Amino acid sequence: MTTVRVLTGITTTGTPHLGNYVGAIRPAVAASRRAEVDAFYFMADYHALIKSDDPARIERSRLEIAATWLAAGLDPQRVTFYRQSDIPEIPELTWFLTCVTAKGLLNRAHAYKAAVDKNTETGEDADAGVTAGLYMYPVLMAADILAFNANKVPVGRDQIQHIEMARDIAQRFNHIYGREFFVLPEVVIEEQVATLPGLDGRKMSKSYDNTIPLFSGGKKHLRDSIMRIVTDSRAPGEPKDPGSSSLFTIFRAFATEAESNAFHQALLDGIGWGEAKQVMFERIEADVAPMRESYDALIARPAQIEEILHEGARKARAIAAPKIAELRDAIGLRSGASTVVSTVASKAESKAGKLPRFASFRDADGSFRFRLFSADGEELLLSKSFADPKAAGVLQKRLKGPGVTAAVLQVLPRALTLELDGEYVAATPEYRDEQARDEALARLREALDQLAAQE
Repeated sequence: MTTVRVLTGITTTGTPHLGNYVGAIRPAVAASRRAEVDAFYFMADYHALIKSDDPARIERSRLEIAATWLAAGLDPQRVTFYRQSDIPEIPELTWFLTCVTAKGLLNRAHAYKAAVDKNTETGEDADAGVTAGLYMYPVLMAADILAFNANKVPVGRDQIQHIEMARDIAQRFNHIYGREFFVLPEVVIEEQVATLPGLDGRKMSKSYDNTIPLFSGGKKHLRDSIMRIVTDSRAPGEPKDPGSSSLFTIFRAFATEAESNAFHQALLDGIGWGEAKQVMFERIEADVAPMRESYDALIARPAQIEEILHEGARKARAIAAPKIAELRDAIGLRSGASTVVSTVASKAESKAGKLPRFASFRDADGSFRFRLFSADGEELLLSKSFADPKAAGVLQKRLKGPGVTAAVLQVLPRALTLELDGEYVAATPEYRDEQARDEALARLREALDQLAAQE
């Protein structure tokens, strides 16, 4: 069975609304339950800084969005669920990609063009009020995706261009550095419910302040918001046009086909707008109420949410860190001042031929790491960074002796991580598929056994 890596996220600038749930959260949770899906879901709090300079709003939104995803059924044991800002490899990759991204490509980004057009219409300088963050948004989004080699990215229709740009950037990087470092992501859209209308008929968006909150304010606020949806002046008894009705579009996103057909007919038969809104509220509330109860319990225990996110970040970095290490080597950011030293030179080597070996080195940032190579020179592991070279040496010593029995190998979709005492300490390269990963697992176990046998 082929595993597909799916990645998506929500910008942390406000309270989650029905559009977020229908367009992103619900399909993401459904996808995460499929056996063939390796799911990565995150809170895009770096992106939030482009849109908001209110720290309290961003902090609250991060908590609310995490609780929302969990309440909606996301299982952190099955998926990798994390905050963007907890993954330092993402901004580093953003700079790598920035250096290969054509300015002309970014000039064509919809958000930037819209800002320029608005300034031009009002007689302002074309770039008035446009930050570098807004301009570079597509590159950061590409880094979110490419750091984990996501195969599919569920997005709203207005985000398709960003996935296309991520593909362009990935292809450019692969071409310049001569290898397929990145897979090319594909867009996933649910055609029927990709975008919901808000209170005023425009796309439901925090930017338009026309949202219907998912949980905030409880049942009463949900009903009050639905009752505020703008409709036309047709009176009860007059036929309504379902095709132009925001009510029908939203209702259909929650209802079964039979329920949608019945509501469609009720509009044609002239149901009053107030009654139609009440029918829609009751249908949505049936789905939302159980989730709201879970959401309220999570919001009351923020430490529990924090623990879940820290574990998600650990899982995410176990994949992103080896990827960045690979890219550093590819683009020439090796430490030229470092000396690679083999730490294995046992008596058994002269008798039994070559053995697995460690190679210690110093990164450009001054930290220390090591690699484990097999007897024939294949890289099996890359350690995490250590501020103190002695700490790296202690870990190597444990892996060469009886202490290796405490090591735990965690199997990821296309890689492996090594843990000691419950802490991530090293990871393998990312392999092309599960079969290659399993073959590497056997070689890694053999190498660790050989190291232990030397002592």
